[in-house]
Amino acid sequence: MEKLIIGIDLCDTYTQVSVLGREDVWSLPTVICRKKTIEEWCVGEEAYKYTLVGEGVIVDKLLSLALKDGTSTIAQVKYDGATLLRKYLEKVLEMVCAEYPGVPVAQVVFALKNMEMKLMDELMGCAEYLGIPRDNVHIASHTECFVYYVLSQRRDVWGGQVGMFALSEEDLRYYELKVVRGPRQVTAIAEHQELEEGFSLNVLDTPSGSKMADKILCACSERMMQKKLYSSVFLTGKGFSRTDWAPDFMKKVCNRRRVFVEPTLFAKGAALKAEDYLHEHTSYPFVCICEGKLKSTVAMEVVKHDTKVQMALAVAGESWYEARSVLEVILDNQDEIELTILPHHDPKQKRIVKIPLEGFPKRPNKTTRIRIAAGFLDEKTMVVKIVDRGFGELFPKSDVEIRQEVMV
Repeated sequence: MEKLIIGIDLCDTYTQVSVLGREDVWSLPTVICRKKTIEEWCVGEEAYKYTLVGEGVIVDKLLSLALKDGTSTIAQVKYDGATLLRKYLEKVLEMVCAEYPGVPVAQVVFALKNMEMKLMDELMGCAEYLGIPRDNVHIASHTECFVYYVLSQRRDVWGGQVGMFALSEEDLRYYELKVVRGPRQVTAIAEHQELEEGFSLNVLDTPSGSKMADKILCACSERMMQKKLYSSVFLTGKGFSRTDWAPDFMKKVCNRRRVFVEPTLFAKGAALKAEDYLHEHTSYPFVCICEGKLKSTVAMEVVKHDTKVQMALAVAGESWYEARSVLEVILDNQDEIELTILPHHDPKQKRIVKIPLEGFPKRPNKTTRIRIAAGFLDEKTMVVKIVDRGFGELFPKSDVEIRQEVMV
C-alpha cells in the first residue's frame, strides 16, 4: 500500500475507522484515559481496562466536551475538550498507522452525525496538530457518506429508491436516497430523519427487550417505507451487527426487496469519498443534495469581454463548510450588488437579493473596485463581505466594509 486513505466515523459514543482496500474496520468507544501517575494516554477498550483496575481516569463524550468548551481535571491537570479530542485522534491514528509502518496518510474524511461548525473547526485544528495538511482533510455528513457508499455499488442497487435504517446507541435514524437523471446532469438527493422511537441497545440483551425492539422497528418501517418501491434497503450501526433479535422486522423489510447489512457503512463511505479527492476527475459525476451540501447556486451578473455572464459565488452540491469564493469587480453605475439565488430542485423559484453599498465613497463611474468574499455559517446562511479597494493611486481605497448574511 503506497498511501493511506482513511474514513473516520466519529460520534460521541463510538468511532469507526476504515482504510480503503481493507475489509476490516476498527471500532472502538470514543473514550480516552490518562494514567494517574504519568501522562500516558490510551483509548477505546484499553481505556476502560486501565480505569477498571484503578490506574487511570477516563473521559467520554469527547465531541460534546469540545463543542461546549468543557474541561476535565486529571491528576490535578485541567485539560480542555479540544485538547482531549486532539489526543484521542492522535492515538487512533497511531493505532491505524502502526499497521502500515512508513505509509503516509494521503486523505482523511471525517463522517459526522451533525455538521456543527465549531466541531468541524476543531477537527481541522486536530488534523493540523497531527501534521496532516488541511487540503488532505475533509468533513462529510453521515447522509453524504451513505450516498457515496451506495453509489459505489452496482447500478441496479441504486437505480430506484434506496432506504436505510441506522441503529446506534445514540439514536435510530432513517435515510432515503433517490437518483434523478436530468437532461444535463445526475442528481443524488438524500435526507434523513431522526426517529423518536430510538432505544438503548442494552434492551437487546433480554428476550423481552428484543421483542419490544423488534416491534418498534416494525412500526417504524411501516410508517417510513409505506408502499414505496425500493431497489435496495441498507441496515447499519452497532444495533445491526446481528439481526437475529428482529425476526419480524427482517421479514417485513426483506419482503420483495434486496437488503444489505453493513454495520460500518458510514466509515466505509467516508473512505470512498476520501479516495475521490485523489482523482483528477471524480468517479461520482453527480450533484449531491443532502445534509452538509448547498441546495442552491448563488451567482451575480458581471460583464466579461463585453459579454454578460453569471459568475457563481457558490454552487449547489458544494460542501457549505468548504464553499468559499473571492471576486473583484469594478462598479459600473451601481450602488448595490445583486445576487441571484437559484434552488437546484426548482430553478423557477429563483430570487434576487440586493445588497446596498451604503457608505461607499462617491467616485466617477468605473473608478471603484470592490472585493466580494463569500463563505457560509451553515448550509442555509451565506456571509457576504464587500470591501472598497479604490482605484489605484487616483482613488485610494477606504476602510469601508459591508458584511451581510444572506439566506440561501
